[in-house]
Amino acid sequence: MQRQARLPIDHSGNATNRPLADRMRPRNLSEFVGQGHLLGPGRPLHQLLTAGIPHSMVLWGPPGSGKTTLARLAAETCQADFIALSAVMAGVKDIREAVDQARAARASDGRATLLFLDEVHRFNKGQQDTFLPFVEDGTLVFIGATTENPSFELNSALLSRARVYLLKPLDAVDLLALLERALEDAERGLGGSGVTAANETLRLLADAADGDARRALNLLELAVDLAATDVTGPVITIDIVRVVTAGGHRRFDKRGELFYDQISALHKSVRDSDPDAALYWLCRMLDGGCDPGFIARRMVRMASEDIGNADPRALTLALAAWDGFERLGSPEGELGLAQACVFMACAPKSNAVYKAYGSAMDDARALGTLEVPLHLRNAPTQLMKELGYGKGYRYAHDEPDAKAVSQTHFPDGVEPRVYYHPAPRGLELRLLEALKRKDDHA
Repeated sequence: MQRQARLPIDHSGNATNRPLADRMRPRNLSEFVGQGHLLGPGRPLHQLLTAGIPHSMVLWGPPGSGKTTLARLAAETCQADFIALSAVMAGVKDIREAVDQARAARASDGRATLLFLDEVHRFNKGQQDTFLPFVEDGTLVFIGATTENPSFELNSALLSRARVYLLKPLDAVDLLALLERALEDAERGLGGSGVTAANETLRLLADAADGDARRALNLLELAVDLAATDVTGPVITIDIVRVVTAGGHRRFDKRGELFYDQISALHKSVRDSDPDAALYWLCRMLDGGCDPGFIARRMVRMASEDIGNADPRALTLALAAWDGFERLGSPEGELGLAQACVFMACAPKSNAVYKAYGSAMDDARALGTLEVPLHLRNAPTQLMKELGYGKGYRYAHDEPDAKAVSQTHFPDGVEPRVYYHPAPRGLELRLLEALKRKDDHA
């Protein structure tokens, strides 16, 4: 457990062997880069922090967006004791120790205690309940940091007692300012190294960091180390940047909030007939490490849900793309997924089958176990025939146009329903015309 009193941030210039990202942590709100929507003048969080008013909060945002730093600054501005725990390693015992420390501090001189719980989504609901009463009675001011959607991961009771702040990835301009400051700062940063870098070179590092301040500073530190040993002199060159950023870094969590946001974007791009955006989101997911088999399964769903009988080839092509990937693997099989993705985005759209299925399922659940009408039952034995099974059934192929007009098919006592309303697009336009012809003969 980490416990710090009053001033939780190390203000000394001693760099020792601490990583650059840790040394360059903002010492006050004026040094904080990014999150202007939360910390700009007049914004609620800025007002509360500058006024020194402690309150429980959940900081939700991607890695490197400043969650831990904001928690530390909150403790400092409120002159509160700061206890930092990681939900990956902490347990109920650590929470109880934090409560004991908080009670002792309050009894000693009335100091508030801020409990910072990093990756709070890792705590199960029972563990969250452990410290809830102490947040309720004011023993602890709770600040949780999470990369996951708190509405899914945190108890509603805990959420109701904490304000949620959404942090965003830092943009390139913010990251560039952060890198420039670190390169120039001789006290805590790299100003004493003698290494220089052109603005466009630092911009490449900022772009490679993908919104993550910690990663940006780590890349800069590595680039400076390489530049210092380069025979051409202490200059960060484009070649050095290419070395330290090799392999790329795109945020993708494979089963978290960002994962579901991206698959939603892919699905909606297909639904909205935007093949270019659909292809972009497909590539984003593949590039981020998503299982192509998951995407293939989702595309089969799209084919039925959003295209349906407007173009039945979409379902066939989606299944073929899935099968092709299973046979070829990556990367060859991914081209088939791209082919199916583009075709489905361009295909005519209809959710008529999707809506019809939902309505029929609602009736199936609501109406109970209704008997099959006698005339629709099979009669393979003499006894069944004597009981009237199949009696009066009209064989469609013996009827004009192969339509047994007016023959009922719903259970007795149930008014015929119309679930399926074909869309006037693609092949469903022809199905619509066929159903109208049937109605005309009824």
